Formats: sequence, C-alpha cells, structure tokens
Amino acid sequence: MFMAAQGVWTLDALDQLPDDGNRYELLNGELLVTPAPSPAHEFLANELRALLEPYVRRHGLGHVFVPRAVVRAAGSELEPDLMVRSVPAVRPDSWEQMPVPLLVAEILSTTTRRRDLSPKREFYRECGVETYWCVDGDSRSIRVMRDGERDVVANSSLTWHPAGASEALTIDVAQYFRDSLGPESSV
Repeated sequence: MFMAAQGVWTLDALDQLPDDGNRYELLNGELLVTPAPSPAHEFLANELRALLEPYVRRHGLGHVFVPRAVVRAAGSELEPDLMVRSVPAVRPDSWEQMPVPLLVAEILSTTTRRRDLSPKREFYRECGVETYWCVDGDSRSIRVMRDGERDVVANSSLTWHPAGASEALTIDVAQYFRDSLGPESSV
C-alpha cells in the first residue's frame, strides 16, 4: 500500500521518522510511504543489480547503489530501487554532495506505478539523471526514459551506453524477466 501523508514535509521531519520497515521518501513537500517490497520486486531488483555490477565495475563507472542510498536535492529525498553513481576520490559526507546518478531504476508495482512514471520521473529529470528505467514485471518490459528523447519500451533487448564506457551493455530483457520471475504462464 502506498500512502501520502498530509501537510508539507521537510527533510528535517523526514529524518525523524522511525526505521519501521516502511520506505519514507519526500518529494516536493509530500511524504511518500511505501511498505516492504514483494518477493517479485526483490527478484527483479537483485537480478538487475547482478547484470549491472560487472559492467559498471569493468568500465569504472562507479557503484551500483540499492535502497537506503538516496538522491537528495531541492528539499526532496528519493530512495530509488537501484542507481548507478560515480564516486569521487574524496568520499562526500552527505548525499547532496554525491554526483548525479548516471542511471536510476525503479521497479513498478500497483501502488507505486503512477508516482514512478510521473512525479519521480520529473524529479530525476530536473536533477540531471541521464537515464531512468521503470521495470514492469506485469508487462515484462523496461521503459527507458531520457530527457529530450521519446520513451523506449524494451521487451526483447535493451542497450545502455553511458559516457565513459568503451562499449554498451546489452540486456536480453526477456531472459532477465525469466531469470527474475520464471517463465511466463500461459493462463
């Protein structure tokens, strides 16, 4: 279940919330509360991380970050399901000092779909995130979004070639979903 708390929230108020198993995010003064993810969500996130990590390391792009790592800017703080960020030689003390992610990925669910595809997308665009992926287990597709370009919905192959990488990463999308969720049922 997704809930939006009433009133205008601040980062200070967000930092005071309990560590109770819910994910608390702040987007333009609105508190977003999401309970623990489903097993399918975690299978999708873990498999995507397994595909990205060797590529990111091989090309010296930085690190693959998972929840508890945040994008904090303009009084908002979001906790993507996965992101790729370069890491400066001198490690910053705060998330605000971290470089803008090269890639942010969110795993869509019934309760988060609307906010992941609209207000979060806009926030990441405004922050300067180059590439934003929304992984849809229901349709077994990945929506690729880049500022100034048409969205691409990949259900067979996805190619990501960030600056600094000598070659592109190509993901067999159908295989990714089979590895994450098992074969599609014919029912």
